[in-house]
Amino acid sequence: MNMLIRSITALVLLTVTFSVSATSWHDNSHYVALGPRTGYYIVRPGSSLSDQLGIDGAPTVDTADPFRHGYGADALAFRFNRAGILSAPPAYIVQATPNQFYTQRLGSFIRGQSRLPDANALFGQPQSIERRPDGFIAYYAIQVYNPFEDLGGGRK
Repeated sequence: MNMLIRSITALVLLTVTFSVSATSWHDNSHYVALGPRTGYYIVRPGSSLSDQLGIDGAPTVDTADPFRHGYGADALAFRFNRAGILSAPPAYIVQATPNQFYTQRLGSFIRGQSRLPDANALFGQPQSIERRPDGFIAYYAIQVYNPFEDLGGGRK
């Protein structure tokens, strides 16, 4: 009986260890520096960097949801101070490979100089705005499609 309990405990510990390492394996969130006041974050939804930046309110939708058939949403997050001036590097919250169209445009934003109308000119109106004591975060949703997550629904 004692051996059975030890075996089950070892199996549970191994399962937990492998599931934790598998989760963190795909988190390649990082900062891309382009200059002294230019750059952007590439962030995976739910990552530790997402928590640190305080952008968990991003309007992302998981493409792996079986009811969405591969369709989902990534997001862009811009943190502005009360005067509407960019106070931190923008973040691209992305599930798969970042789209060069968005990374090139994010690189044009300058901390301390770019304003909300600059973001609106490139990405339209934000889908949501999260108020903060020091300003606000404007979120822009990006519709995406991952054909590898589309598990059916079509004719064969």
